[in-house]
Amino acid sequence: MNIDRRHFFASVGGAATVALMDPEAKADALEDYMIEQLSEQQQGRGQVAAKFPKAAEIEAQIDTRHYRRGAGSLFVNTKPGEKVNILQPMSAAPTFVEFFEKRFFTASEHCLQSANRAMKTGMSEEIILACLLHDTVQALMKVDHGYWGAQMYEPYVPAKTSFAIKYHQALRFYADTAAGYEYPDLYRNIFGEDYVPPPHIQADYKMLKNHKWYMEPRLVTVNDLYAFEPGVKVSLDPFREIVAKHFKQPKEGLGNDNSPVAHFWRSIARPDAPL
Repeated sequence: MNIDRRHFFASVGGAATVALMDPEAKADALEDYMIEQLSEQQQGRGQVAAKFPKAAEIEAQIDTRHYRRGAGSLFVNTKPGEKVNILQPMSAAPTFVEFFEKRFFTASEHCLQSANRAMKTGMSEEIILACLLHDTVQALMKVDHGYWGAQMYEPYVPAKTSFAIKYHQALRFYADTAAGYEYPDLYRNIFGEDYVPPPHIQADYKMLKNHKWYMEPRLVTVNDLYAFEPGVKVSLDPFREIVAKHFKQPKEGLGNDNSPVAHFWRSIARPDAPL
């Protein structure tokens, strides 16, 4: 299918919006655009076309790829024919800020936009921090990223922050119109329109509905999908004070502090080390 770049940019809010998207968001937006265009073409020929694929159709695509969709972004390049990049070296005692700038680049813009929206709408510092961190673990692992992320950050952040990171994944599969969250069309494209979340997601949602901290992860979802603000470039600067206040930075450096998750950080720092 030929892509009209100007029409595509206009469909997502203009070139400025596209510039603010991380590579995964751009790929998702382009996929949505192509599906919509194909649907319009088929309807123009008198055919009835479903807008979203079925879960079985998504499953059938697995062996058409040269990578696993759940692999961390540091470890693969999903663009056909392209290679991974040489990474900047880390310091001897790396800080969270250094990881954010040197390793979390595929999610950093999205997370900054999410944290910016949370700050502008008056969220607590624990939630702003959760929004800043919530998708960064996808550099390491995309599968069950909420749970991986919460484990990676739990030794260093407030309990509400790690709770919000962990369970925002489950709540993204369930709408809450009162809180301002609708089930995203993006998920219908990624998982299929008839997708049913796995048992652990269903169980967590059931638990969360009556949990005293339900709104913590819910607010991450609200500030997640609707985070891109056209024409706004967000830096880490407005959040440095919150990070300094609430992130327990080990003096030895992340990955060197012998915490239960130090190997997470070492893996992100040195993703080209095979052993």
